[in-house]
Amino acid sequence: MLELKDGFIFYHGSYCEVKEPDLTQCAKRKDFGQGFYLTTSKEQAANFLKTAIVKAVAAGKIQENQNYGYISTFELQLSRKLEIHIFEKADVDWLHCIAAHRKKKLFVEVEHDMEKYDVIAGKIADDATNATLTAYLAGAFGTIGGKEADAFCIKQLLPNKLKDQYCFKTKAAIECLKFVEGEKVWLK
Repeated sequence: MLELKDGFIFYHGSYCEVKEPDLTQCAKRKDFGQGFYLTTSKEQAANFLKTAIVKAVAAGKIQENQNYGYISTFELQLSRKLEIHIFEKADVDWLHCIAAHRKKKLFVEVEHDMEKYDVIAGKIADDATNATLTAYLAGAFGTIGGKEADAFCIKQLLPNKLKDQYCFKTKAAIECLKFVEGEKVWLK
């Protein structure tokens, strides 16, 4: 069960140590929109390092030969009331939210409805599931948003095997994260 409680430990995998998350540096068209993404799985954060490094090299932020990344650890300190939306499972609502944030002008009302939240949490649509989501967004499974296409896509994603992700979308949410440590991780 996904939840958000004081004292939770979260991990963020990146090409650099992140002590103070900057929302202006966060990409806009990600699963739950622009925000600082974390997971409760250190393994999941480590698995994201290679992708983060490839993107940073392509953006000219680091040297091409960098073969290490960082897992930054944060503790949640709920010092204020946050508006939180949690997708308990990978279902149609979750799928439409991801589709709305990944592709402009798709499920606009869903994207608009999610703007009121400081934190959105749910299953992660990672690199292993990206091909399935891309095919769904291209209409390969039928009409996007259609009952059959939605059901087929969710089944292909193997939702029971997906890890979690938490998107901290606002300054208020970021201020509830306390940096604990950064760990340098060498890629294999």
